[in-house]
Amino acid sequence: MLGLLETKKASLAKSDVVQLWANDAVSWEFVGAEEASGGLLLMWDEMVFKMDNCYKGDRCLCVKDVLVKNNLCCAFCLVYGAHAREEKLLVWEELSFLSRLCQAPLCYLGDFNEVTQVEDRKGATALLLYATEFKSWIQDIELVNLALTDHKFTWFRGQLCSHIDQVLVSLEWLEEFPKTILKGGPRGLSDHYPLIIDVTRVRRGPRPFRSLNS
Repeated sequence: MLGLLETKKASLAKSDVVQLWANDAVSWEFVGAEEASGGLLLMWDEMVFKMDNCYKGDRCLCVKDVLVKNNLCCAFCLVYGAHAREEKLLVWEELSFLSRLCQAPLCYLGDFNEVTQVEDRKGATALLLYATEFKSWIQDIELVNLALTDHKFTWFRGQLCSHIDQVLVSLEWLEEFPKTILKGGPRGLSDHYPLIIDVTRVRRGPRPFRSLNS
């Protein structure tokens, strides 16, 4: 599964996606940019995933897939967060709705344009209201913010640095994929580090009881 943010394209042809994926065994869903701003693209190997459903919003793209190998349902939601508080609240409300709608192990990934700790923004001395509300929202819908251990920040612009790119997973996701690991890829020309999710399904036997201590 590969997600791209800010494609800045209003439309995409199959040839464009095949070129990005490097072969034609690819399925994809797309949210077009508005006036060269935004744009979301999710691509996946059609031999690995079979799409069951898809939801598209202005700032999110959610695909519910079935793993072909073992017929397991899981959902991936690509997110491009807002900047203004009112718009942030609307995006989080929409993501909460998707959490209830999917009823499957769920992974939110993308640029949330928000941090969860003081240390996530260079030079910060306290969490702003937006960040506190974001952290509360994560706890309220029982998501786990995967730790990025090999990079401190994910976004850079001049002297500004922050960890605004997040991967949030449901407890059900961790039950199915307890060895999920998050790491950063090479930065390249972008002002963001790409995030790489390494997932191994090792769970055997009945599901364990889990609680969120927060």
